[in-house]
Amino acid sequence: MADKLHIITQNLQEVLNEQIIKHVIEVEQRPLKIYWGTAPTGRPHCGYFVPMTKIAHFLQAGCHVKILLADLHAFLDNMKAPLDLVAYRVKYYERIVKSMLTSIGVPIDKLTFVIGSTYQLSEKYTMDIFRMSSLVTQNDAKRAGADVVKQVESPLLSGLIYPLMQALDEQHLDVDAQFGGVDQRKIFVLAEEYLPPLGYKKRAHLMNPMVPGLTQGGKMSSSDPNSKIDLLDNAKTLNKKIASAFCAPGVVEGNGLIAFVEYVLLPISKLSVTNIGDEKLLVEKEAKFFIDRPEKWGGPIEYSSIEQLKEDFASDKLSPQDLKQGISDALNKLLDPIREEFNNDPSFKELEAKAYPPPVVAKQAKKKEKVLGSKYLEAMEAKKKRETEKTPGVAATGDSVDEVAAKVIETTITE
Repeated sequence: MADKLHIITQNLQEVLNEQIIKHVIEVEQRPLKIYWGTAPTGRPHCGYFVPMTKIAHFLQAGCHVKILLADLHAFLDNMKAPLDLVAYRVKYYERIVKSMLTSIGVPIDKLTFVIGSTYQLSEKYTMDIFRMSSLVTQNDAKRAGADVVKQVESPLLSGLIYPLMQALDEQHLDVDAQFGGVDQRKIFVLAEEYLPPLGYKKRAHLMNPMVPGLTQGGKMSSSDPNSKIDLLDNAKTLNKKIASAFCAPGVVEGNGLIAFVEYVLLPISKLSVTNIGDEKLLVEKEAKFFIDRPEKWGGPIEYSSIEQLKEDFASDKLSPQDLKQGISDALNKLLDPIREEFNNDPSFKELEAKAYPPPVVAKQAKKKEKVLGSKYLEAMEAKKKRETEKTPGVAATGDSVDEVAAKVIETTITE
């Protein structure tokens, strides 16, 4: 029992209500029911391997895992995507998540994928939103979504509904726990506070750390192309991004590359699948992170613990260049099956193109200023000629060159 709890909680930054997990495992002696939700907005990137490794751990511990493809949340998040695009992105996310899990050897036959709108439009769910909205203040809702919902100067009401729905999802998906990034913490606290007044039980909440991005400061984010590596980036693009990533010599704190080794590459290297009859089970093996370092700098090196890697990096025994080379090699190996599946499957490519169509660039109309400018010059030349010839019309009106030109421009604009 203790082993299951360890597997479920390892590599997490924080766990709220761990006693709920213990009660399910030790007293009720049944599989823990847990869900992870993702709003299909921007393209999934390599940071998604962090929750994928934890989903692997949950399955290894015998948990029943649901993956929520939160289409309505994607729409509510400050209109990041219109509903017609969200429909394609839901399908794309499911396809890419399955590809990611398969690439790290995780059996996906025990996963359940749920699309949010299949139950979030029901009468009971809608009534629960009304009930919760009668309890939650505007400030509480805004604070809960502050680290998740896109923040703008004039926020939409949809951003306040978002955290309420995420809290209610725990009840309507019938789970014991919700898993997410530590940036979800305020929403988790909202759920713990407001589900009981509705007659629903508290859930446990498990949070993985947020992996820093490739640039200095901030997390790996879909909205910042310089901070992330897309799952479909080719090897050349990936190598270039890793090579240019911020990685100060000897600095461990806030180092996104070291964090990626700690929370993605080393945990994935421990995963192994064994066949027991017709069933595939995940088991653990020794962790390994290999760096093919040139002989003149000490030769190849292999790490089985993040502590040793951090120690060597802090003492300059491991250089940023060598760390980057090891990460590029490991990550390319990890992404190769996903790239191969994408490149060899026309339906996968078609789905990606529909989910993320290229932006439409409108043709620039001919600037009116240029038209007006040419007519202004023509008017000036004509007026000068008439003044030189002492045209009677000019003498009668007494208009200056600029006044006549201005009238021409005014007439043009009116037309």
